Amino acid sequence: MKTRKRVAAAVLTGVVLAAGGTAAASATATSQGTGALSAATVDAYVRDYVARTGLPGALVVVTEGDKVVHVAGYGHTATGEAVTKDTPMPLASLSKSFTALGVLRLADQRRISLDAPVRGYLPEFAMADPRAGKITVRQLLQQTSGMSDRTFPELTLPAPDTLKDAVAMLRTAPLATDPGTKMAYHNPNYAVAARLVEVVAGVPFGDYMAASVFRPLGMTSTRTVNTTRELPGGGAGYIRAYGQVMKRAQPKWFVNGGAGVVSTAGDLAKWLIAQNGSSHAVPERTVKAAQTPSGVGGSTYGMGWQTGKTPGGAPELQHTGWLLTHNSAQTLLPQSRYGIAVVANTGMISGDDALIMTEGLIDIMEGRPGAGAAPFTMSADPWLAGLSLLNLALGVLGVWRARRWAGRRAGRPVWRLIVRMIPYVLPIAFFAGLGDLIALLMNRAGTLDMITYVWLALYIWAATAALAATAVIVARTVHTVLARRPRVRGEAGVGETVRSEA
Repeated sequence: MKTRKRVAAAVLTGVVLAAGGTAAASATATSQGTGALSAATVDAYVRDYVARTGLPGALVVVTEGDKVVHVAGYGHTATGEAVTKDTPMPLASLSKSFTALGVLRLADQRRISLDAPVRGYLPEFAMADPRAGKITVRQLLQQTSGMSDRTFPELTLPAPDTLKDAVAMLRTAPLATDPGTKMAYHNPNYAVAARLVEVVAGVPFGDYMAASVFRPLGMTSTRTVNTTRELPGGGAGYIRAYGQVMKRAQPKWFVNGGAGVVSTAGDLAKWLIAQNGSSHAVPERTVKAAQTPSGVGGSTYGMGWQTGKTPGGAPELQHTGWLLTHNSAQTLLPQSRYGIAVVANTGMISGDDALIMTEGLIDIMEGRPGAGAAPFTMSADPWLAGLSLLNLALGVLGVWRARRWAGRRAGRPVWRLIVRMIPYVLPIAFFAGLGDLIALLMNRAGTLDMITYVWLALYIWAATAALAATAVIVARTVHTVLARRPRVRGEAGVGETVRSEA
């Protein structure tokens, strides 16, 4: 969800420094006029973006109505192959709109009712909360089931291997709210929906999706997987840090249903055309049902799509997706009938390239000149590098001065010394709670290790501050103890003479 991630990024940047807002500001440059997207325009924009940002690889797709404007691959994968229009890449959470369509096809065939309880079709679905029996199929797809990362932090738990196992893990989880009362973005909603499809259809989820969604749309190079280990190259991609891109392996996550679709640029063009209502393979009413917001608690989320407006005020349908090593965005513009899909092999926050490129193309359409927008970490990281070095320098200085500090306070009460060192506990607490802080801001539970993917420079800044503070506390404590240690025979203090006891 792009809004939540941007809020998190903005707040964290504000905690650290006021720089780093350059890209966000430039992305909102305004002017009058409109423009069309041609293959040459799109290609020129993407090539310029890749050259400016060092983006390793990306798929870029633009459609207009039932026509393909541009389909191409750029750069290379983490395994060194050139990215072409036929290169399979993970779509991350764009997968939710595919799963939703798969479920809706069952509803079209009257094999399920969207407003019937899930448990009627999937008896194995159980939670540690009696209210779970009221969760409907529609509420799963609209993410209003009451399930939440607050009560089931799925990314911090061992990843299951199958949809059946993913559903079984929910047996110990309570609900956060009553079903149907609040929208909460939570991947397990879609894992349950995918398992429901398996049970109702009587075939593995991937086989059902191939037969009922992918092949009817002509998406012969698209599939869905259970875990990130089954992604091309094991899901390996890149992160950004200090102006460089670094290859990283993707940890094992369970992704089927919510984030497990793998596709190509050529297939994504067919998908966007269908989602714009220009395919006879899917009824237009089914497409519109998926794209219509639930309205629950003011939610703008439908079934794998979220409604909004472009900077120019045009209606927009969009869904974004993030793994730790890839990011993606799909966008529909109903007025102009354009569709845009971008998949990049960089991770979240440190490389929100897919969304930035999408917005750059929309800027061109709406007559705003390109202003060189780039991931904000590219401008923030140099400041964080300087602050990290400053942390280390202050830590060394604090340790060097610790003996003198303790000596000057040798006669003071211990409690006063403890109070004086409390400020040094704050950087340690901030580092220890950094994962929880980001989880709070993004409403998604994660681990401290994930921060090394999401924003490595922030992690290092916080870690060096905690290291320096710890070193100063330890040094001051040791010298305080030494300064207050009782004198023993043979030891001379300053200005004293040790007398022998006769």
